[in-house]
Amino acid sequence: LKFIFGPAAVPALDLVDQRSVTQVRAPSGRTLYQVLGSSGKLYTCYSSCHFCTCPAFGFSVLQKNESLLCKHILAVYLSQAMGACQELAVSEEQLTNILLAEEEDED
Repeated sequence: LKFIFGPAAVPALDLVDQRSVTQVRAPSGRTLYQVLGSSGKLYTCYSSCHFCTCPAFGFSVLQKNESLLCKHILAVYLSQAMGACQELAVSEEQLTNILLAEEEDED
């Protein structure tokens, strides 16, 4: 994994081991993932479009094009493959509030 994913591999595996990945699902089937980062901050990841709200994703992946993904996205993919995601069922309104809170954090 380290050969393919570089420096994100080991920290991502640590996040999986700590069960830091939660799949948030609404009744409509809309899904997002929340990953509790090593710093204690909660990041939102969208596996369907390969996006994370963490600063490392914005800098290393989007701006510098140095990486394909951050440790949080890799942790989501690994958790999905291993069946290690926590699961949280929320209402459509709660999911909307999560999405709006992320948008406010970016402002």
